[in-house]
Amino acid sequence: MFDPTEAQAPSWPRPKTFAFVAVAIMAAYVLYRNERFLIDPAHPVWHHYEPFKWWLLPHGLAGACVLLLAPLQFSDYLRRRFLTLHRTTGAIYVTGAFVLAPLGAYIQYLDESQGAARSFTIETMIQATLLMTTTGMGLVFALKRMIKQHRQWMIRSYAVALTFLETRFIIGIFGLDQPFDWANVETVVWACTAVSLLVGELANQVYELRTARPVPAPERLAKIVAASTARP
Repeated sequence: MFDPTEAQAPSWPRPKTFAFVAVAIMAAYVLYRNERFLIDPAHPVWHHYEPFKWWLLPHGLAGACVLLLAPLQFSDYLRRRFLTLHRTTGAIYVTGAFVLAPLGAYIQYLDESQGAARSFTIETMIQATLLMTTTGMGLVFALKRMIKQHRQWMIRSYAVALTFLETRFIIGIFGLDQPFDWANVETVVWACTAVSLLVGELANQVYELRTARPVPAPERLAKIVAASTARP
């Protein structure tokens, strides 16, 4: 006979799972739509990239490391069981971010010769600064073994890094580059950059809400009593 006390609550996927599925969908779309030229030397877009094509190689490799390794860093299982791997991939992520960001700004500056506006270069510099600042803060807290703050800053860092995928995904889905218009592209990039830290902070707060442990009333009372007796 069925015993209702044995019924198990449905195991819903965690928000982190939905987030990384969304990232995987965006990455697959962007690779198919925007980055296929990498395996086609005759693709006409290479004429556009001619002034800075050799800078694209380290920029692209660093960006790939940042986007692909970050999900591993947020795995609680891997972090607990393979701490050395976590630290190694974390070091690669930080290095990638500090290579990716300035090279991206420099490439955008060179792209002004192809018709890009100076304001677009300024936006890229701001985006690069955000990525390096959030990553650098995450590194500082990691070195000080302040794990909670380290995790929060690395989430913010990854949120900034994801603007690479988000802008291309939004532009492609809504056809904002048909025909190509620098103003449309720049507007989307500015918007994604502006909300990146908000997205990271929302992710932090969702994590804190899910992991928060309610403090029982007796324990709260004991803490209040201990605090009051500790006062001079």
